[in-house]
Amino acid sequence: MRTQFRSRRFLYAIVLRDRHLNQTHIAKIASELSLKVGQVNATADLLEDGATIPFIARYRKEVTGSLDEVAVTAIRDRLNQLKELDDRRRSIIKSLAERELLTDELEKKIMQAETMAVLEDVYLPYRPKRRTRATIAREKGLEPLAELILDQDRAVDPAVEAGAFVDGSKGVESAEDALAGARDIIAEWVNEDRTARARIRRLFSGQGSFQTTVVKGKEAEARKYEDYFEWVEPVAKAPSHRILAMRRGAREGFLRLQVTAPQEQALSTLEDLFIRGHSACSAQVKEAVDDGYKRLLLPSMETEILAATKERADREAIRVFAENLRELLLAPPLGRKSVLAIDPGFRTGCKVVCLDRQGQLKNSDVVYPHQGEKMAASGASKIASLCKQYDIEAIAIGNGTASRETESFIRNIKLSEDIPIVMVNESGASIYSASKVAREEFPDEDVTVRGAVSIGRRLTDPLAELVKIDPKSIGVGQYQHDVDQTLLKQSLDDVVASCVNNVGVEVNTASKQLLTYVSGLGPQLAQNIIDYRNENGSFESRRQLKKVSRLGAKAFEQAAGFLRIRDAANPLDSSAVHPESYHIVDSMAADAGGLVTDLMRDDSLRAKIRLQNYVGETVGLPTLNDIVQELAKPGRDPRRQFEMFSFAEGVEKIEDVEVGMKLPGIITNVAAFGAFVDIGVHQDGLVHISQLADRYVKDPGDVVKVHQKVTVTVLDVDLARKRISLSTKDGL
Repeated sequence: MRTQFRSRRFLYAIVLRDRHLNQTHIAKIASELSLKVGQVNATADLLEDGATIPFIARYRKEVTGSLDEVAVTAIRDRLNQLKELDDRRRSIIKSLAERELLTDELEKKIMQAETMAVLEDVYLPYRPKRRTRATIAREKGLEPLAELILDQDRAVDPAVEAGAFVDGSKGVESAEDALAGARDIIAEWVNEDRTARARIRRLFSGQGSFQTTVVKGKEAEARKYEDYFEWVEPVAKAPSHRILAMRRGAREGFLRLQVTAPQEQALSTLEDLFIRGHSACSAQVKEAVDDGYKRLLLPSMETEILAATKERADREAIRVFAENLRELLLAPPLGRKSVLAIDPGFRTGCKVVCLDRQGQLKNSDVVYPHQGEKMAASGASKIASLCKQYDIEAIAIGNGTASRETESFIRNIKLSEDIPIVMVNESGASIYSASKVAREEFPDEDVTVRGAVSIGRRLTDPLAELVKIDPKSIGVGQYQHDVDQTLLKQSLDDVVASCVNNVGVEVNTASKQLLTYVSGLGPQLAQNIIDYRNENGSFESRRQLKKVSRLGAKAFEQAAGFLRIRDAANPLDSSAVHPESYHIVDSMAADAGGLVTDLMRDDSLRAKIRLQNYVGETVGLPTLNDIVQELAKPGRDPRRQFEMFSFAEGVEKIEDVEVGMKLPGIITNVAAFGAFVDIGVHQDGLVHISQLADRYVKDPGDVVKVHQKVTVTVLDVDLARKRISLSTKDGL
């Protein structure tokens, strides 16, 4: 009964500490992000209550002090990191309490630890261990000798004192055996000392180096890692892509990777901590310190630095990936057009599909324009006929195999000049065509038809189509399989959700995949909306969404502002004005002597609105300004206007590329070391970071973005390795 009471008291104490820590964390985050405590506290409460980041940033500006998605995301992520620290802290305290090792002083150190590394340093001496050399020495009763030696009394002769510990029954056969065991214990103390670990950690972080060498006998296989065969680079300065490249080479068995630090400085640092004077005991301690560093502390620090730099590299790689994905998802849409889409090919022909303005498949066929004049003529006739039959307004051609040849074929057909011919990046289309999503959409079509449909839809609405594909398959990241997959998924999901909600979703035409990313919904509610739509027809108002199974008040609050209903009776249902604010707009219209539709049409009426008159307890100027801006352009698409683009004529394969050429191109991927550019030859060229601009560039993402149109100058063409070096210094 007494033990049970102590356990309950202990758990209650943890709860009280957690409450204190939460408030401490709020203040800490506010300081780190240069925000007010109230802003962080309010955001944390909203997140805890289930609000999404897009909803908080768009519709709760008064509560958070107008924090944007970046700030809200940073708060969420830091809260999660600190929660992980708290969880580990709680686990350690519980373990120590159960083993009756927890003291007030130790608990205080645990509670004060601000990082996982410091927390683990505090816990290290108390962590349950496997049998080590020091453990065995303790079992032989040598710890008192180790303590005596570590005191370093000049009057003590360690060799003489060791003689008292000789005991054959315990495996201590001589004084030297006793001294060796005592040194093992001291070496472990050195390794577990918090101050020692902190100083050596600083040394490794500040002055450590990555060193890689090729595994002997694998030089030929490891050719792609040739740059790292004999490589040394400071830990503090190594960029993300090189850290990940070195780690991949080591994981694949081609490279040996280690982290080193100046050994003399490391040993000197430890000797300053543990050695006092020049006695015989001090000599024993010096030997133990040297052993403790080389055998225990050095490998421990190497493992820790490898993990820390991996985390740093992961976050940077994921950041770049996320920025690229955002640019691709928000690429300008052509809009609602009837499209003829082509998935080009040589031997197997070109798969052709016709899509109506809603993106629905109306026809599919195959033409063989690259198999002789007769087949080309037949294909041209068929294309012309399909364009006329389905009132085609644009032609989309995938940029894979045979794309430029197919483009030339289409341009030679006498089609209306009003029909634009557009090359479309088809990365991931094959993944989509074989996916469960594609099979559900087109159960009776083969993968080639599905792929062509995806190409056509990417032209009219890239966002709506790309959400159906795993972002890792879209081709705008590097080392995506090497980084922390949980962190990567969360970051990419954040980006997709941000883009979807920023653009808004037409509820009556959206796919399940698109609806899934709407704030407050998710896969099940998205499916329920589709089911309701199929059973009852199109939604006529946002209010009708409340009739969807399991779509309760909370989900409605989170989702409604991001869902659009075109041609609804209430014009606000097609805007980004949240239903909770409709009464405000109604009041504005009434005060202006008109209708809501009048406010949307008449700039002069909106100019008469005095926003201060509508400020209330829950609504302030930030929301009111958003409302007025939305009334000016209801349901506006934030994406850029679509612009036509064409590759250079006559430059269709890498053999056509010559040094000095100036060519139009599209940025396909941005990495830490530069940007890749599609110039229409089936092989992207690389603009190294040094060739991006005349000025110094630290982050390529500051200069170019994915899907940006540029003019490049060809610097070099390596046909053997299929590499093209480019410059954008004069073409941005």
